[in-house]
Amino acid sequence: MLESASVSVLVNGSPTKEFKPTRGRRQGDPLTPFLFIIIAEGLARLVRQVVKCNLFKGVKVGRLEVDSCMLQFADDILFMCEASY
Repeated sequence: MLESASVSVLVNGSPTKEFKPTRGRRQGDPLTPFLFIIIAEGLARLVRQVVKCNLFKGVKVGRLEVDSCMLQFADDILFMCEASY
């Protein structure tokens, strides 16, 4: 149960008073990976729309110059974009 932990939050580098959360997911919860996949899929769709509207430009990778703007692996997401000066 989530109520067994107490947490505090850093605000401008200083910890707040500890409190016991009553809702949400903890690290290691079996539901967490499923929720991440749902959110990551939504993010990927949004990024594809932004690229389609030419609001974000990825990079060309490799000899075949494959367009890429986002890499996902496990629970990590890496955005790559063209540099602008």
